[in-house]
Amino acid sequence: YTHLIANRIRRLGVYSEIIQPDTETGVFRVFKGIILSGSPFSVLDKHSPKINKEVLFFTIPILGLCYGHQLIAYLLGGKLSQGKTREYGIAELTIAAESPVLNGLSPKQQIWMSHGDSVELLPPGFNRYAFTSDCQSAAIGNESKNIYGLQFHPEVTDTPNGMKILDNFITICDCRRTWNSQEYLRNIETTIREKCREKKVFLFVSGGVDSTVAFTILNNALGVQNVLGLHIDNGLMRQGESDEILGTMKKHGYNNLRVYDASSLFLDSLKNIYDP
Repeated sequence: YTHLIANRIRRLGVYSEIIQPDTETGVFRVFKGIILSGSPFSVLDKHSPKINKEVLFFTIPILGLCYGHQLIAYLLGGKLSQGKTREYGIAELTIAAESPVLNGLSPKQQIWMSHGDSVELLPPGFNRYAFTSDCQSAAIGNESKNIYGLQFHPEVTDTPNGMKILDNFITICDCRRTWNSQEYLRNIETTIREKCREKKVFLFVSGGVDSTVAFTILNNALGVQNVLGLHIDNGLMRQGESDEILGTMKKHGYNNLRVYDASSLFLDSLKNIYDP
């Protein structure tokens, strides 16, 4: 879900990064907005992931989703309860009050829920914006602090207007919608040229998407004369995969990939070994 949230924000034209909750607190200050994702943990668990409470006082807009929603309430003095009914699947959201994060939505919305705990008592200064039949605090917020919480998941397709909600949050953050994959690719290539100036690059190409894309970008940024790729056929590739990798690279004009057939070496060393 975390990667899906980041993907959705990028699709809306804003660059996003995923960072861990135990990241140094000061790092959070560089962002124009923070989204706290869902989690399989319960906030009430002793060892569940937490953030430094100080982050909630940075005057940076914050949106908590599911677990993140509960975490905001918990850290700011609200009360959580373990739900009598676990809400999982499609639910109907009733919007009870206007809010920036739900701006432009009709009073009834289909949403996707996946939670056991619920926010029973709102933190001081927070208002309830929406509810479902099994969750009385499905959307909450404190507009003066620009902190909002949604018990449901706007990032999934089963919340049809989820992108509108995320777009509303981007507006709250005052983000410019200028990011796109082509511009990002150009930035990556510029960085490669700066770091690899007057140097050559050697790259192992496993055959997976990550390494082949990296190899392609390196060639485009530095030129084939400055890049050498090596793919090792260890005998455990999919049938014909090594030949396909080499053929694909040649088709695109990358004649700087070498393939080494080490299949017999690998397979001989694995003879009579069955435990992975």
